Amino acid sequence: MSDFDTLIGLVSQYSRSGSERGAVEWLVERMKSLGYDESFIDEAGNAVGVMGKGEKQVVLLGHIDTVAGEISVREENGILYGRGSVDAKGPLACFVDAVAQVGVKDDWQFVVIGAVEEERDSEGARFVVNQYKPNFAIIGEPNHWDRIALGYKGSAWANVIVKRAQNHTASGEETAAEVAVDIWLKIKAYVNGFNKDKKRVFDQLLLTLRGIDSSQDGFEQTATLKVGVRLPAEVSPEDWYKKLSEIVGDANVEKTGFAIPAWACEKNTQLVRSFLSGIRSQGGEPRFVYKTGTADLNIVTPVWKCPAVVYGPGDSALDHTPNEHIELEEYQKSVVVLSETLKKLTSPAQ
Repeated sequence: MSDFDTLIGLVSQYSRSGSERGAVEWLVERMKSLGYDESFIDEAGNAVGVMGKGEKQVVLLGHIDTVAGEISVREENGILYGRGSVDAKGPLACFVDAVAQVGVKDDWQFVVIGAVEEERDSEGARFVVNQYKPNFAIIGEPNHWDRIALGYKGSAWANVIVKRAQNHTASGEETAAEVAVDIWLKIKAYVNGFNKDKKRVFDQLLLTLRGIDSSQDGFEQTATLKVGVRLPAEVSPEDWYKKLSEIVGDANVEKTGFAIPAWACEKNTQLVRSFLSGIRSQGGEPRFVYKTGTADLNIVTPVWKCPAVVYGPGDSALDHTPNEHIELEEYQKSVVVLSETLKKLTSPAQ
């Protein structure tokens, strides 16, 4: 049996969001073969594996779905290519293998979850958040084997809709599209002012114009700005929507999708200290990172209110790219790091 059977097998199961069932079934069977006490598919379609029956609980939450775009799975010179090898089947497979290596620990229970729909609306995480009350949570995302992520930005999406009466092009009246452009410039000016004294990207508003549409029906003109923003911890989605409404004046702000607040984890915890020890055990120099994207961390940790970190092998710069790949040596190191971390975290001396 290879040290990489879980990783290669899972990556070989192409599972874009909404079509994860085959990969979920494969992973459930894999966890059974690795000696998990239980492995099953929950009501949301997540793959769940349980090791141990103790009262204290560590939940290791990864996601099993990927973005669309199948990549031929192949191994070349110690590198595994394939969709999801980095985001985020590498981290999820690491969770599965590490827990299998640690096995049953007195008084503890490990729960490994391969959640569905993370790349869309995080339906899998939204389900499990009310199913467990862990003492510690580890979220699976790629940040390299020797780094721990302690924060992810929030996000909020909206359509800004401008309506104006239809007029003749020679009237000199502003069109809805022209007003929309002015509004966009005002939004951008506000964001630039907010960010002026913020040195860390994690503390900034990151604004994007995702699209602009215009139409007319002979009576009325409509222009729509599709505005997205990544939020720092100090700005809640509600704060952003309120400010956006102030900026756009008589235009309408239509919220779209799920708004998610940013989340920053505590640094001085038993969980973090255990990870630092685990990384150093493999000759690494631990580093903390704060990410500009969002993750299932943002959804579960505000409810669980327990020490949490984000961990996983792989280079996040390769997320969603046609060249997605992971170094097998890095994967192997991450499994050892996580195994050592879990042993230390659950040892009686802690």
